[in-house]
Amino acid sequence: MIIVKVMGGLGNQMQQYALYRKLLSLGKNAKLDLSWFEDKKLQAGILAPRELELRRFAHLPMKVCTPEEKRRLTGSGSIASRIVRKLTGNRKVFEEYEMYHPEILKMDDTYLVGYFACNKYYADILPGLRKDFIFPVSSNEETARRNEEIRREMESGKEIPVSIHIRRGDYLDSANAGLLGGICTPEYYAGAVHLLEKRFPDDVLHFYVFSDDPAFARECGFGSKGEPVTVCDWNTGEDNMLDMELMSHCRCHITANSTFSFWGARLCSREDPVFIRPLRHRNNQIPEPEEMHALWEGWILIDTDGKTV
Repeated sequence: MIIVKVMGGLGNQMQQYALYRKLLSLGKNAKLDLSWFEDKKLQAGILAPRELELRRFAHLPMKVCTPEEKRRLTGSGSIASRIVRKLTGNRKVFEEYEMYHPEILKMDDTYLVGYFACNKYYADILPGLRKDFIFPVSSNEETARRNEEIRREMESGKEIPVSIHIRRGDYLDSANAGLLGGICTPEYYAGAVHLLEKRFPDDVLHFYVFSDDPAFARECGFGSKGEPVTVCDWNTGEDNMLDMELMSHCRCHITANSTFSFWGARLCSREDPVFIRPLRHRNNQIPEPEEMHALWEGWILIDTDGKTV
């Protein structure tokens, strides 16, 4: 059996789930471990406590491991057990330390810990995942109406809809800023927008901006041709995940270094989509452009200076 630990926010949960589905597609006996969400002590050091949002997708198929199955691979969980595992090197527990680990696709009897953000893990099964990630409808009638209105607008064909994601919130906290801040610079967004203006010179681009700081997003200028800009600020609280669903209806995607907007792009089923992401995800990873192009095939990479690499 191979068990994938589920943890973090919605984007990370979807990546761990996608890896689980990839393992199943390879004929592995794979299951998910959801215990991270059941024990609040495991989230004690996190700035924003998380909930298991995977359960909000309607009828999402998943098999969950039992505590006994987890213990068989990880040990008892006691302090003594953790010390022994650290000293001896328990090969049954694998923790992610690189951007891509192809070896895990060949493993058995392993407990996998990581976020597995790399697109190469599950790019080939995304068509199936798009059908399985069925978003809920907001219980707020006005919110549901506005979402449907924007979806129709995006799908009308009158303009080319472009999603822009700006992640601030916990990325601005001193605990995260050094690791995740300073990557999606104004130059990054300007370079991405300029690239799209050059690619579609005879079309009208409509920028749909999604952010956890909509007031800041309204202060940002996008486009040099007076293109329409809509700041999507109505999906709040538990409806926040519906921003991702709206993103997926856009044809072009300017993502942040955020798994949330990565999935807004991945779930896009349009013909000839354009996916743009920052070269780096975290400041402690200095990726080689050639390697990143192989791991994120079909995506456009832009650095902090706004240059395409």
